[in-house]
Amino acid sequence: MIMSRATFFKLVLVGLLVFSFAPEAESQGLGDIASLSGEGLISALTSQLVGLWQSNDFELLGHYCSYTVRPKIRRFQLYFTGRMWCPGWTPIRGEAQTRSRSGVLNDTISDFVRKALSSGLITEQEGNDWLNSSG
Repeated sequence: MIMSRATFFKLVLVGLLVFSFAPEAESQGLGDIASLSGEGLISALTSQLVGLWQSNDFELLGHYCSYTVRPKIRRFQLYFTGRMWCPGWTPIRGEAQTRSRSGVLNDTISDFVRKALSSGLITEQEGNDWLNSSG
């Protein structure tokens, strides 16, 4: 896959934002980023950028569901966009966007459940039962 210049620029910008706002960079073994060059710099940027994307599967009320989380630059700030879907069950999609990488998945699932409740796909009782059994 060939990357466009715009995509490359965005990835580099995301990397720079991550490094500038990530105080844990020292604890991740990156040390002084200014001392890195060439392959070391590319390797450090790549490992930081790859960690921003996330996708996985899980079970919700007996149905197979998937989610993705990806970074997005908006007004020169780093945001995370989450999407959730359950193929074979419903066309409903949960979506959320927030500055919090850890909170975007919760917001995405909440959006999906809200939509599923309002469409009559699930009942409040089913939702409560699932929450009580998974907690």
